[in-house]
Amino acid sequence: MIASDQEQRVCDHIAARENELVDLLQRLVGYDTAAREPDRSGGDIEGLQRYLAARLQASGAAVELEEPPASLVAGHAYVPHGFDFAGRPQLVARFAGADDGPSLLLNGHIDVVSAEPRDAWSTDPFGGEVRNGAVYGRGACDMKGGVAAMVLAAEALQELGVRLGGELIVNTVSEEETTGAGGLATARTVRADAAIVPEPSGLAVLTCCRGSLLATIDVTGRGGHAGIAPRHYAHGGAVSAIEKAVYLLEVIRRLNGEWALRPRHAYLSPADAVVTAIRGGEWIVSVPARCRIDVHFEFLPEQADAAGWGSRVEREFEEWIAAAAAADPWLREYPPDITWLQGGVPPAEVAPDERVVEALLGAQISLGGCARVAGLDNWSDAATLITEARIPAVCYGPGDLRLAHGADEHLLIAEMVGCAQGIAVAAMRFCGVVS
Repeated sequence: MIASDQEQRVCDHIAARENELVDLLQRLVGYDTAAREPDRSGGDIEGLQRYLAARLQASGAAVELEEPPASLVAGHAYVPHGFDFAGRPQLVARFAGADDGPSLLLNGHIDVVSAEPRDAWSTDPFGGEVRNGAVYGRGACDMKGGVAAMVLAAEALQELGVRLGGELIVNTVSEEETTGAGGLATARTVRADAAIVPEPSGLAVLTCCRGSLLATIDVTGRGGHAGIAPRHYAHGGAVSAIEKAVYLLEVIRRLNGEWALRPRHAYLSPADAVVTAIRGGEWIVSVPARCRIDVHFEFLPEQADAAGWGSRVEREFEEWIAAAAAADPWLREYPPDITWLQGGVPPAEVAPDERVVEALLGAQISLGGCARVAGLDNWSDAATLITEARIPAVCYGPGDLRLAHGADEHLLIAEMVGCAQGIAVAAMRFCGVVS
């Protein structure tokens, strides 16, 4: 499909505003919104949100900027006990539709991960340096570049007097890198017919994601002096909890092999269990009596239980470990203890023929780009919008996810411009344009 004259005019307008788009991203990067605690975002969330609120209001949006009540998200599996939004307002800016056309939500998170270690960066992580056609800085890729693109897209439509048939909602949230509470607050308060979340996707349309689980495995041994000859455990000898943990590591490796052999998802990698930490031992000359294994799981939508969560995966993993423990005399008597931690998220997917998917793919083709459907092996707030609010949500944004969370994170300017153009055209096609 060829872009209409009006769509081309919008795209040309966005291209002409490239410098302003770069300036917007630099401003967003300049707000240090890095998480300070594992269970809540930190830094100047409020300052950034107030800046965007004023900007969007000046463009004609009806703006809501408020700290949601803690009761809105309390008790959810994402959210730790005692969590609140103090100092972290959430932003909803509404551009009214001219008709009763479908509404579209543009949702992006403005919190980022820590920039440590600072000495690994070649530039100030909050400086927004422009180099070799890219903007460098923490969050440039994940996902302040996507936020800048969606904001400019909405502004461009307003500036050119494009009357969308349905409401266009610009929503920026915190807590995506920590608890997911910001996206959850949106899911419980904002209604829309579809959503675009501009996470870094290289301008592919991501229609699905894996879910995740977190667990610890506590392995019991029997302490003893490391400098004496070993005795059989049946006669009181020491048993190394670390050696028993190593046995379980092999069990986990074989489970990953089993999952990899199952029928493949069209867009997602197989489920896997990644050992992320091992802690064991009490003293350098003592046989370790305790060892703990931390495991991060990613699992597929078809592995979810009836409620959409990971209880089936939990049960399969427990059975796999129990069977292996039963084959080891010591672990049969002292079985590993598995604890499932808060912080897991459900998988999600939308059909490739959803209207928002077709609008984005069509926009990519009209703009001369590559129209690709893919999946996100990790997670995003799009999953919350799907599972909690039944809003068809996809990720479509600028950047390479492999650059996120690392030193010298950066985003190509040309890709950010292309994303803003793609979102603007998709919004026109999804919401409709009133003459």
